[in-house]
Amino acid sequence: MTVPEFAEEVLDDLDLLRARDPRGLLPAVAGAGAQVRETARLTAEADLSRVTGGGRPRGLVVVGRREGAVAGSVLRALLGPSSPVTVDVVPGPTLPVWTGPSDIAVVTTRTGAGSYAVGPAYEAARRGVSLVGIGAEDSPLRAACSTARAPYVALPASRVRHTTLWSLLTPLLLLARDLGLLAADVADAEAIAAALDETAVECGPARESFVNPAKTLALELLDALPVIAAEGPLAGAAAARVADQLATLAGLPASAFRLPDQRVAACAVLGGPLAPRDPDDFFRDRADDPGRRLRLLTVRDTDAAGHDGAGEREPRSAAAAMDEVLRSAAAHDIPVSELAGDGAPGGPGRLPRLARQLAVADFAAVYLALALDNERALGG
Repeated sequence: MTVPEFAEEVLDDLDLLRARDPRGLLPAVAGAGAQVRETARLTAEADLSRVTGGGRPRGLVVVGRREGAVAGSVLRALLGPSSPVTVDVVPGPTLPVWTGPSDIAVVTTRTGAGSYAVGPAYEAARRGVSLVGIGAEDSPLRAACSTARAPYVALPASRVRHTTLWSLLTPLLLLARDLGLLAADVADAEAIAAALDETAVECGPARESFVNPAKTLALELLDALPVIAAEGPLAGAAAARVADQLATLAGLPASAFRLPDQRVAACAVLGGPLAPRDPDDFFRDRADDPGRRLRLLTVRDTDAAGHDGAGEREPRSAAAAMDEVLRSAAAHDIPVSELAGDGAPGGPGRLPRLARQLAVADFAAVYLALALDNERALGG
């Protein structure tokens, strides 16, 4: 296992970081703000009015896997249970049986290739479902959308795998805005891009570990088993992204729990067999001491605290459930990290705050992968 002292030297050595990053993950993550701006322009060029001109649909079906699925989950969480339009997120390769001409299907994928992307597009055209495609410039999905005379957001070939979330999410936000489901100030691409730019400055490789929140988080997770507790559905979508990035890039298993509905499970893990043993127990078997230690990572969303889980058993709010999880962590001597917390009154809006959280997490996952030299070990 890489020791934290050596890892910190790696993370503050720019030349070594470049050598360990053959795909250019760090520059790709740092360019998330530019990605939002460019994708917003490409979405305008695609002319979504071809599907929004008919008015509000009965439902939105987002077809996507991994980053596409996270993008759909973010949109669904933003709209919430009071949304006049249902939002379903499916992996493909087929559409739900109920999908019809009164619905919109959005196929969102970095490559625009494979049966999971192309199959639903042709199926939507056959059923008369309004279609929007998001994918690579020259792809089978683009051809399918062209056949159906459907708008297509063509992503540049420069997009790097595992770093395209904002290319897939931005068109969804703008589509929801044009359908009147999200207010213009909520789906403000420039505000989101600005938050991503600011975070890239704070978390960039030139900033040393002791003043870099992403490097700090990477060092905290280096010898940890992360338990991610998410405050409500929007934070839950972010937590799923964080867990996926940690696993995919750094090979680090992480469990994610959405509060309040998974409060019991989260507390059970924090107090379970992986919780720290009493360090003062002289007679304990040192061979049973785990190589990694549980660490609680919280993802907060203060806007979800008052109403998520209404009508359920106590605690009825995500905030109350988070307090209980934090008490459980403290009772079992489990360290806690908070992911880019900035939920104070008058702070950034929900999406800029989410953008900051996801950017710090993405940077941290990449730094962790580079500290462990996982990129070169996997052949880039």
